Amino acid sequence: MAARAAKSKQKGAGGSFVELVTIVVVALGLALGIQAFLVKPFRIPSESMVPTLSVNQRVLVNRLGHRFGDPDRGDIVVFKPPKGADENLCGVRHSSDSSCPKPTREKSKTNFIKRVVAIGGDRIKVIDGNVYLNGKRQREPFIRPDAQCEICNLPKEITIPKGHYFMMGDNRGESADSREWGPIPKEWMIGKAFMTYWPPGKIGGL
Repeated sequence: MAARAAKSKQKGAGGSFVELVTIVVVALGLALGIQAFLVKPFRIPSESMVPTLSVNQRVLVNRLGHRFGDPDRGDIVVFKPPKGADENLCGVRHSSDSSCPKPTREKSKTNFIKRVVAIGGDRIKVIDGNVYLNGKRQREPFIRPDAQCEICNLPKEITIPKGHYFMMGDNRGESADSREWGPIPKEWMIGKAFMTYWPPGKIGGL
């Protein structure tokens, strides 16, 4: 009887361990699945979003929201830029006093983070690093303006194609963005950044 009871205890302990491992594996799989589908962490790689976001600051990106709604002006978004964005390639030839009106056809494999400053149908120009939409200068208290950079004065208006978004960094003199490689289509959007979680002193919403 004692031997049978000992064996029964061993089987029970072994079963409990297997059950615990299974629960942990399933929970981890669900957590990773939810993270991959709903929320994604992203590290700020450059100074293009200063002063809003610093180099190496971490943000959380809502991957689900853009599937059910359109990005709006002012949203900070992680996205795939056009192929050739690293070389500042535009999809078409254009005048030197205007932003790039059309991206290359394929998307890059790189992730970028910028702010939506114009949407389809908007007319946009840039003067002294400030955005003018449909002839009106925008109030942008979050930017670091620059009147001297190469792409900070593009006074000839372009019209954003329907279903596309014009992206710019808040650090207007240190950002390679839609001014050089054009607006991007919605399907290249990954998600909206909604909060910072690192460093601890900068935790908060965006």
